[in-house]
Amino acid sequence: MTTTLQPVRNDTRPATVHRGSIEVRPLTASIGAELSNVSLAEAARSEDLFAELRALLLEHKVLFFRDQDITRAEHVALAERFGALEDHPVAGSDPAHPGLVRIYKDLDSAPEHYENAFHTDATWREAPPLGSVLRCVEGPAVGGDTIWVNMAEAYRRLPEHIKEQIADLRASHSIQASFGAQMPIEQRHALRDRFPDAEHPVVRTHPETGEQILFVNAFTTHLVNFHTPDRVRFGFDYNPGGNELLSYLVRQAWVPEFQVRWRWTPNSFAIWDNRSTQHYAVQDYFPGVRRMERAGIVGEPTF
Repeated sequence: MTTTLQPVRNDTRPATVHRGSIEVRPLTASIGAELSNVSLAEAARSEDLFAELRALLLEHKVLFFRDQDITRAEHVALAERFGALEDHPVAGSDPAHPGLVRIYKDLDSAPEHYENAFHTDATWREAPPLGSVLRCVEGPAVGGDTIWVNMAEAYRRLPEHIKEQIADLRASHSIQASFGAQMPIEQRHALRDRFPDAEHPVVRTHPETGEQILFVNAFTTHLVNFHTPDRVRFGFDYNPGGNELLSYLVRQAWVPEFQVRWRWTPNSFAIWDNRSTQHYAVQDYFPGVRRMERAGIVGEPTF
Protein backbone atom coordinates (compact mmCIF):
# COMPACT_ATOMS: atom_id res chain seq x y z
CA MET A 1 0.00 0.00 0.00
CA THR A 2 1.40 3.37 -1.02
CA THR A 3 0.84 6.42 1.16
CA THR A 4 0.80 9.82 -0.55
CA LEU A 5 2.18 12.61 1.59
CA GLN A 6 0.21 15.81 1.38
CA PRO A 7 2.03 19.16 1.35
CA VAL A 8 1.81 21.19 4.55
CA ARG A 9 0.41 24.70 4.21
CA ASN A 10 0.97 27.57 6.62
CA ASP A 11 -2.50 29.09 6.68
CA THR A 12 -1.25 32.24 8.39
CA ARG A 13 0.41 33.33 5.11
CA PRO A 14 -1.86 32.30 2.21
CA ALA A 15 -0.29 31.83 -1.20
CA THR A 16 -2.06 34.84 -2.74
CA VAL A 17 -4.47 37.40 -1.35
CA HIS A 18 -6.13 40.49 -2.77
CA ARG A 19 -6.20 43.90 -1.09
CA GLY A 20 -8.63 45.81 -3.26
CA SER A 21 -7.25 45.46 -6.77
CA ILE A 22 -3.70 44.64 -5.53
CA GLU A 23 -2.56 41.03 -5.70
CA VAL A 24 -0.31 40.19 -2.74
CA ARG A 25 1.88 37.07 -2.85
CA PRO A 26 3.89 36.44 0.35
CA LEU A 27 7.35 35.09 -0.46
CA THR A 28 8.15 33.48 2.91
CA ALA A 29 6.28 32.77 6.14
CA SER A 30 8.33 35.48 7.86
CA ILE A 31 9.02 38.40 5.55
CA GLY A 32 8.40 39.84 2.09
CA ALA A 33 5.57 39.98 -0.44
CA GLU A 34 5.46 40.54 -4.19
CA LEU A 35 2.68 42.90 -5.30
CA SER A 36 1.05 42.74 -8.73
CA ASN A 37 -1.62 44.75 -10.52
CA VAL A 38 -0.37 47.99 -9.00
CA SER A 39 1.35 51.04 -10.50
CA LEU A 40 3.94 52.80 -8.37
CA ALA A 41 3.52 55.88 -10.53
CA GLU A 42 -0.14 55.93 -9.55
CA ALA A 43 0.75 55.31 -5.91
CA ALA A 44 2.90 58.45 -6.04
CA ARG A 45 -0.26 60.43 -6.91
CA SER A 46 -3.04 58.55 -5.10
CA GLU A 47 -3.45 59.00 -1.36
CA ASP A 48 -5.69 55.93 -1.03
CA LEU A 49 -3.38 53.63 -3.00
CA PHE A 50 -0.34 54.85 -1.10
CA ALA A 51 -2.11 54.25 2.23
CA GLU A 52 -2.74 50.64 1.16
CA LEU A 53 0.93 50.18 0.24
CA ARG A 54 2.04 51.61 3.56
CA ALA A 55 -0.22 49.24 5.48
CA LEU A 56 1.15 46.29 3.48
CA LEU A 57 4.70 47.46 4.17
CA LEU A 58 4.11 47.39 7.92
CA GLU A 59 2.68 43.90 7.57
CA HIS A 60 5.32 42.35 5.30
CA LYS A 61 8.35 44.63 6.03
CA VAL A 62 9.56 44.57 2.41
CA LEU A 63 7.44 44.84 -0.74
CA PHE A 64 8.56 43.83 -4.24
CA PHE A 65 7.31 44.95 -7.65
CA ARG A 66 8.23 44.14 -11.25
CA ASP A 67 7.88 45.98 -14.56
CA GLN A 68 7.47 49.46 -13.09
CA ASP A 69 8.56 51.71 -15.94
CA ILE A 70 8.31 55.03 -14.11
CA THR A 71 10.38 58.21 -14.25
CA ARG A 72 12.98 59.27 -11.72
CA ALA A 73 10.68 62.12 -10.71
CA GLU A 74 7.89 59.62 -9.98
CA HIS A 75 10.33 57.46 -8.03
CA VAL A 76 11.23 60.46 -5.86
CA ALA A 77 7.59 61.51 -5.51
CA LEU A 78 6.62 58.03 -4.28
CA ALA A 79 9.39 57.99 -1.65
CA GLU A 80 8.47 61.51 -0.53
CA ARG A 81 4.99 60.25 0.37
CA PHE A 82 6.66 58.51 3.30
CA GLY A 83 8.56 61.65 4.34
CA ALA A 84 11.50 63.88 3.51
CA LEU A 85 14.39 62.27 1.66
CA GLU A 86 17.88 62.04 3.09
CA ASP A 87 21.14 62.92 1.38
CA HIS A 88 23.95 60.39 1.73
CA PRO A 89 27.26 62.00 2.74
CA VAL A 90 29.40 59.47 0.85
CA ALA A 91 27.29 58.13 -2.03
CA GLY A 92 25.75 61.49 -2.97
CA SER A 93 22.56 62.15 -4.93
CA ASP A 94 21.49 62.52 -8.55
CA PRO A 95 22.00 66.26 -9.28
CA ALA A 96 18.65 66.49 -11.07
CA HIS A 97 16.77 64.55 -8.36
CA PRO A 98 18.02 65.34 -4.85
CA GLY A 99 17.64 62.35 -2.54
CA LEU A 100 17.98 59.78 -5.32
CA VAL A 101 21.25 57.91 -4.70
CA ARG A 102 22.90 56.14 -7.63
CA ILE A 103 24.48 52.83 -6.61
CA TYR A 104 26.29 51.84 -9.80
CA LYS A 105 28.59 48.82 -9.68
CA ASP A 106 30.46 48.20 -12.90
CA LEU A 107 33.91 47.19 -14.11
CA ASP A 108 35.42 50.37 -12.64
CA SER A 109 34.05 49.83 -9.13
CA ALA A 110 33.68 46.07 -8.57
CA PRO A 111 34.97 44.10 -6.82
CA GLU A 112 36.98 46.66 -4.81
CA HIS A 113 33.92 48.53 -3.52
CA TYR A 114 32.30 45.66 -1.69
CA GLU A 115 28.78 45.67 -0.31
CA ASN A 116 28.61 42.22 1.31
CA ALA A 117 27.43 42.92 4.85
CA PHE A 118 24.12 42.54 6.65
CA HIS A 119 23.13 46.03 7.72
CA THR A 120 20.34 48.46 8.48
CA ASP A 121 20.90 51.64 6.48
CA ALA A 122 22.63 54.56 8.20
CA THR A 123 22.25 53.54 11.83
CA TRP A 124 25.26 55.81 12.33
CA ARG A 125 22.67 58.63 12.23
CA GLU A 126 20.93 59.72 15.42
CA ALA A 127 17.70 59.29 13.44
CA PRO A 128 18.23 56.32 11.08
CA PRO A 129 16.13 56.20 7.89
CA LEU A 130 12.50 55.09 8.01
CA GLY A 131 12.97 53.06 4.85
CA SER A 132 13.95 53.12 1.20
CA VAL A 133 12.54 52.76 -2.30
CA LEU A 134 15.08 50.96 -4.51
CA ARG A 135 14.95 50.43 -8.26
CA CYS A 136 16.99 48.15 -10.49
CA VAL A 137 18.08 50.13 -13.55
CA GLU A 138 20.36 47.46 -14.96
CA GLY A 139 21.21 44.03 -13.60
CA PRO A 140 23.71 41.30 -14.39
CA ALA A 141 22.76 38.18 -16.35
CA VAL A 142 23.30 36.11 -13.21
CA GLY A 143 23.70 37.00 -9.54
CA GLY A 144 23.19 40.35 -7.86
CA ASP A 145 20.29 39.34 -5.59
CA THR A 146 19.48 41.18 -2.37
CA ILE A 147 18.52 39.50 0.92
CA TRP A 148 16.29 41.11 3.56
CA VAL A 149 15.97 39.95 7.16
CA ASN A 150 13.06 40.23 9.61
CA MET A 151 14.76 41.56 12.76
CA ALA A 152 11.53 41.45 14.76
CA GLU A 153 11.47 37.70 14.21
CA ALA A 154 15.19 37.54 15.03
CA TYR A 155 14.45 39.15 18.38
CA ARG A 156 11.36 37.02 19.03
CA ARG A 157 13.34 33.80 18.54
CA LEU A 158 16.17 34.75 20.93
CA PRO A 159 16.52 32.63 24.08
CA GLU A 160 14.78 34.23 27.05
CA HIS A 161 17.99 34.61 29.05
CA ILE A 162 19.52 36.58 26.17
CA LYS A 163 16.46 38.84 26.01
CA GLU A 164 16.85 39.53 29.72
CA GLN A 165 20.57 40.22 29.31
CA ILE A 166 20.14 42.77 26.51
CA ALA A 167 16.92 44.47 27.65
CA ASP A 168 18.65 47.66 28.84
CA LEU A 169 21.75 47.58 26.63
CA ARG A 170 22.69 50.32 24.21
CA ALA A 171 25.21 50.21 21.36
CA SER A 172 27.36 52.61 19.36
CA HIS A 173 27.09 52.81 15.56
CA SER A 174 29.85 54.35 13.42
CA ILE A 175 30.22 55.75 9.92
CA GLN A 176 33.95 56.20 10.52
CA ALA A 177 34.47 52.46 11.03
CA SER A 178 32.59 51.60 7.83
CA PHE A 179 32.49 54.20 5.05
CA GLY A 180 35.45 56.01 6.57
CA ALA A 181 37.73 52.99 6.79
CA GLN A 182 39.27 53.43 3.33
CA MET A 183 39.65 57.23 3.60
CA PRO A 184 42.87 59.07 4.47
CA ILE A 185 43.01 59.83 8.19
CA GLU A 186 42.19 63.55 7.83
CA GLN A 187 39.15 62.81 5.67
CA ARG A 188 38.02 60.02 8.00
CA HIS A 189 38.24 62.28 11.05
CA ALA A 190 36.32 65.02 9.22
CA LEU A 191 33.58 62.49 8.48
CA ARG A 192 33.55 61.45 12.16
CA ASP A 193 33.29 65.08 13.27
CA ARG A 194 30.35 65.62 10.93
CA PHE A 195 28.65 62.38 12.00
CA PRO A 196 29.72 61.44 15.55
CA ASP A 197 28.99 57.86 16.54
CA ALA A 198 25.29 57.40 17.26
CA GLU A 199 23.93 55.47 20.23
CA HIS A 200 20.81 53.28 19.92
CA PRO A 201 19.07 50.69 22.09
CA VAL A 202 20.03 47.12 21.28
CA VAL A 203 16.30 46.31 21.33
CA ARG A 204 14.31 48.98 19.55
CA THR A 205 10.53 49.41 19.71
CA HIS A 206 8.96 49.97 16.29
CA PRO A 207 7.16 53.34 16.46
CA GLU A 208 4.14 52.16 14.43
CA THR A 209 3.70 48.44 15.09
CA GLY A 210 5.05 48.28 18.66
CA GLU A 211 7.23 45.27 17.73
CA GLN A 212 10.52 44.69 19.52
CA ILE A 213 13.42 44.80 17.03
CA LEU A 214 16.97 43.49 17.43
CA PHE A 215 18.78 46.67 16.38
CA VAL A 216 22.47 45.87 15.90
CA ASN A 217 24.21 45.39 12.54
CA ALA A 218 27.42 45.87 10.57
CA PHE A 219 27.64 49.55 11.63
CA THR A 220 27.59 48.62 15.36
CA THR A 221 31.01 48.84 17.01
CA HIS A 222 30.42 48.07 20.70
CA LEU A 223 27.95 47.89 23.58
CA VAL A 224 28.29 51.17 25.46
CA ASN A 225 26.80 50.22 28.87
CA PHE A 226 27.80 46.56 29.19
CA HIS A 227 30.57 47.22 31.73
CA THR A 228 28.56 47.21 34.98
CA PRO A 229 29.04 45.23 38.23
CA ASP A 230 26.02 43.08 37.39
CA ARG A 231 27.68 41.83 34.20
CA VAL A 232 31.41 42.10 34.83
CA ARG A 233 33.31 40.20 37.55
CA PHE A 234 36.74 40.16 35.91
CA GLY A 235 38.33 41.86 32.91
CA PHE A 236 37.57 39.06 30.48
CA ASP A 237 33.85 39.32 31.28
CA TYR A 238 33.97 42.77 29.71
CA ASN A 239 36.52 42.23 26.98
CA PRO A 240 36.04 39.97 25.09
CA GLY A 241 32.77 39.16 26.89
CA GLY A 242 30.85 42.20 25.61
CA ASN A 243 32.27 41.79 22.11
CA GLU A 244 31.28 38.12 22.03
CA LEU A 245 27.69 39.01 23.01
CA LEU A 246 27.54 41.67 20.29
CA SER A 247 28.95 39.24 17.74
CA TYR A 248 26.29 36.69 18.68
CA LEU A 249 23.54 39.29 18.27
CA VAL A 250 24.87 40.53 14.91
CA ARG A 251 24.97 36.93 13.62
CA GLN A 252 21.20 36.55 14.09
CA ALA A 253 20.73 38.32 10.73
CA TRP A 254 22.50 35.38 9.07
CA VAL A 255 19.72 32.90 9.95
CA PRO A 256 18.01 31.81 6.67
CA GLU A 257 14.63 31.30 8.37
CA PHE A 258 14.40 35.06 8.97
CA GLN A 259 15.25 36.00 5.37
CA VAL A 260 13.77 36.61 1.93
CA ARG A 261 15.85 36.79 -1.27
CA TRP A 262 14.91 38.84 -4.31
CA ARG A 263 16.10 38.35 -7.89
CA TRP A 264 16.33 41.72 -9.61
CA THR A 265 15.17 42.49 -13.15
CA PRO A 266 15.21 45.89 -14.86
CA ASN A 267 12.48 48.19 -13.51
CA SER A 268 11.84 45.97 -10.50
CA PHE A 269 11.48 47.76 -7.15
CA ALA A 270 11.79 47.01 -3.46
CA ILE A 271 10.32 49.16 -0.69
CA TRP A 272 11.48 48.22 2.79
CA ASP A 273 11.00 49.28 6.38
CA ASN A 274 14.51 50.10 7.57
CA ARG A 275 13.41 50.10 11.21
CA SER A 276 12.59 46.40 11.33
CA THR A 277 14.89 44.83 8.72
CA GLN A 278 18.45 44.32 7.63
CA HIS A 279 19.59 43.64 4.08
CA TYR A 280 22.59 42.25 2.19
CA ALA A 281 23.42 43.04 -1.43
CA VAL A 282 25.09 39.91 -2.78
CA GLN A 283 28.08 40.79 -4.95
CA ASP A 284 28.35 37.52 -6.86
CA TYR A 285 28.07 38.92 -10.37
CA PHE A 286 31.51 40.35 -11.27
CA PRO A 287 32.37 41.12 -14.07
CA GLY A 288 28.65 41.80 -14.58
CA VAL A 289 27.12 45.25 -14.08
CA ARG A 290 24.55 46.21 -11.45
CA ARG A 291 23.05 49.71 -11.45
CA MET A 292 20.51 50.67 -8.77
CA GLU A 293 18.83 53.91 -7.70
CA ARG A 294 17.62 54.42 -4.14
CA ALA A 295 15.55 57.03 -2.36
CA GLY A 296 16.03 56.89 1.41
CA ILE A 297 13.42 58.38 3.74
CA VAL A 298 14.38 60.38 6.82
CA GLY A 299 13.47 58.55 10.03
CA GLU A 300 13.00 59.31 13.70
CA PRO A 301 15.30 59.00 16.75
CA THR A 302 15.31 55.61 18.44
CA PHE A 303 15.44 56.90 22.05
